[in-house]
Amino acid sequence: MIARRVLRRVDDVLRGGPSSPWGLALLCALVYGSAMGSFGGVTGDRAWQVGYSAVKVPLLLGATLALALPSFVVINALAGVQEDLGRAVRAIVISQATLAILLASLAPITLFWYASSTDYTTAILFNGVMFAVASFGSQVALRRLYAPLIARDPRHRTPLRAWVILYAFVGVQMGWTLRPFLGAANQPVEFFRGGELENAYVIVARMILRVAGR
Repeated sequence: MIARRVLRRVDDVLRGGPSSPWGLALLCALVYGSAMGSFGGVTGDRAWQVGYSAVKVPLLLGATLALALPSFVVINALAGVQEDLGRAVRAIVISQATLAILLASLAPITLFWYASSTDYTTAILFNGVMFAVASFGSQVALRRLYAPLIARDPRHRTPLRAWVILYAFVGVQMGWTLRPFLGAANQPVEFFRGGELENAYVIVARMILRVAGR
């Protein structure tokens, strides 16, 4: 059965097995993107937002990886551990697949939240929490995969720490740049939202203060 094959592949990726994680990561990112974009319903033009978000979540993960990876390569060279670069990059790729898998597993919770709340700002923050939870799980997987490298050469700790900081910094800003992932009732459905480029961290802080001040 297809479901059984997918579950076996999930188990293999989570264990850091030899299977290629790219296809599974893409599928899981599409699943969460579809759920994420369903805020406000899927009737009429709102159905387009589901498709847009389904495409943009894999784009978000892939673009963040592509932007952060060159710096990671340089940091490995500076730390003197470039001979293990292949294993280090594979650990990162598997952790990215783990992130996508965890997001897909959180999709039902996101749909339940949408059924319980209609506030747009709160929905954005809730999805941010879901990404944070999935990111934490992916970091657990990354540290587990990195353990043999660190045991052999403690200098691997420097690139690992740098990656966690770099990926988080790039990922948050990239998520804001690729908005909207949720359709607002008072705005048209669109793939990208125009306007001046803003600092994502400032915007998120404003949202949190707005929700907390109610």
